[in-house]
Amino acid sequence: MEKQWTQPGPVLDEKGRPNPGYSTRSVLKYDRRAIKAPPWRIKEWDFYQVTDGSHCLQFTIGHAAYAGMVSVMLFDFQKGEVLAQKENFLVMPFGSLHMPENTETDHVLAYEKKGIDMRFAVEGDTRRLTCHWDDIEADILLTRQNPHSLVINVPFDESPRAFYYNHKINCMTAEGTVRYGGQEYRFNPADAFGLLDWGRGVWPFHNEWYWSNGAGYVNGEIFGFNLGCGFGNTSTASENILFYGDTAHKLGEVSFALGDDYMDPWRLQDTEGRLDLTLTPVYDRTTRTKVVWVDNVCHQMFGEFTGKAVLDDGTELRIENVISFAEHAVNNW
Repeated sequence: MEKQWTQPGPVLDEKGRPNPGYSTRSVLKYDRRAIKAPPWRIKEWDFYQVTDGSHCLQFTIGHAAYAGMVSVMLFDFQKGEVLAQKENFLVMPFGSLHMPENTETDHVLAYEKKGIDMRFAVEGDTRRLTCHWDDIEADILLTRQNPHSLVINVPFDESPRAFYYNHKINCMTAEGTVRYGGQEYRFNPADAFGLLDWGRGVWPFHNEWYWSNGAGYVNGEIFGFNLGCGFGNTSTASENILFYGDTAHKLGEVSFALGDDYMDPWRLQDTEGRLDLTLTPVYDRTTRTKVVWVDNVCHQMFGEFTGKAVLDDGTELRIENVISFAEHAVNNW
């Protein structure tokens, strides 16, 4: 049975074991010093994504202690074309990135080295993402429209001190520009949405997951979802949730059914008959990282979601033309 946090508490107990459960706001306190695992097993990242009906912009600052990554990518998923991409691999960054321990309090996460100036500035309900990197200039403002989000803390059966503390915020409207190669790409808040994937934890070397997240308009209100399976022991905290207007609606277990090819339609369903979505992919953004013992591959499929979603009060929403993604990742890191 899933457990919801309603009172403040620690992510880890005094022995470094996770306090499993979920919430829709940042209730638990993450303290890096409470981790009882070798420092090279700690992973922390902030990943932002901005999408509209055709373009996607992604920013990453993060590390796996012994290796790190700062990156920005802009691509047109309708045309299947990468427009701009920069990556900077970090060797042995450990705690030098000063990753924030709470994403809902005001803060600035910045990386300023080697001609790179990337920063994520959080103030109240807004997040300003800026990047100046060679000939890429980006300036994006995200504004929260729903006070709820998805926060989970899950254990792993492989180790009592392994955990995944994750905060995902979507349904943020996005506005701003990206300039590259003499071209300007603009995101309009009428149809562009932002997503934060904020992760902290220690987990097994080999892991695999399915994840999907999206936002769009249904009956004049912002509708969003976060769905996933396969990562950690989710018996007390799945990451499956719906958002509508200013409300949140928790779901239980969700399955991902794929065809023989990643470009075949994906079907996402819950076990209670409240969710039935079909993703028709138009673009497979495949990323691979193989450095020393790190061996990661992810197929992030962009396309259109259609189907139904049922809210807590029984209201059934018909989902049409919600453009977003689902992904399958297999990682060794």
